[in-house]
Amino acid sequence: MSIFNKEIKIKALSALGTYLLIGDEELRKTIISAKNKNAWFTEDQVENAVIATGRLLNEENLNRWIENHQFNSSKKIGLTLAGNIPLVGFHDILAVLISGNIALIKLSGSDDILIPFILKKLIEIEPLFKEQIQIIDKLSDFDAVIATGSNNTSRYFEYYFSKVPHIIRKNRNSVAVLNGKESNDDLKALGRDILDYFGLGCRNVSKIYVPKNYSFIPFFEAIQEYHSIINHHKYSNNYDYNKSIFLVNKVEHLDNGFLLVAKNESLSSPLSVVFYEEYENLSEVQKTLEEKQENIQVVVSKSISDIPLATTFFGNSQQPNLWDYADGIDTLKFLSSLN
Repeated sequence: MSIFNKEIKIKALSALGTYLLIGDEELRKTIISAKNKNAWFTEDQVENAVIATGRLLNEENLNRWIENHQFNSSKKIGLTLAGNIPLVGFHDILAVLISGNIALIKLSGSDDILIPFILKKLIEIEPLFKEQIQIIDKLSDFDAVIATGSNNTSRYFEYYFSKVPHIIRKNRNSVAVLNGKESNDDLKALGRDILDYFGLGCRNVSKIYVPKNYSFIPFFEAIQEYHSIINHHKYSNNYDYNKSIFLVNKVEHLDNGFLLVAKNESLSSPLSVVFYEEYENLSEVQKTLEEKQENIQVVVSKSISDIPLATTFFGNSQQPNLWDYADGIDTLKFLSSLN
């Protein structure tokens, strides 16, 4: 079925999860190295990503994830990873490893410290994984590909990888739907959905749908505890720039000193900005989301749950489960289909 059996893999991956949760001096130094390499990877944000990954890697989650899949081949799977937030490409690696395939890993230059370290730790826990892991500079000699990039790079990927089975991921954004009855805790959690990892991830909320004449005062009050984000120089530069653009162009907006809120129909907002759109009733929001589903990663809401999109509660957009697949494409199903 695979290079070695799933019980050994699950036990080793669970041990890796425990290590990531507990940590040690070597992991701490690696986190600092990642921070020094990439200014967006602050120590707190990297720790959040490491802990979130550790929580996923336990025997119960791993067994549930693979229970309905059969893996019968060992193919070379080329992986072109994103690096917009820490460890964002690790799920693809994990899927290849647990399915018994060989991961040919082309790292993002923005996240080329954390992932090699974690894979080194996994090999220390279970040396048999070494046969499945190759970190490479250029993809070649692959049987299938999973590639993540921008809308521009995806066109290149589609052309270059057209002759092999592939998953090509493009830009997506996440949205929130409010009904005006959210609690302070709901709105505070929404602040995490917007601001975790500075809003750089496709699972970060960039657009909010609100009832007509909605007041943003409770929202601003609820997220005030995140004000220290403005002390990050790169985030602050984006905030200052976008605020200047709004002022020069006389764009009506709201401003709490670290987040700008503007009315706009686009799903994709600039960094430090969240767009909003008003609605008369939830049915029209549902229709809009269904029409735009190809561009939406996650819907955060307590009001919308029966649309064909990934939905989650406030505060969970950047806390996906193993079976919450990017772009709704079941990676394990894709891998199990390879002959």
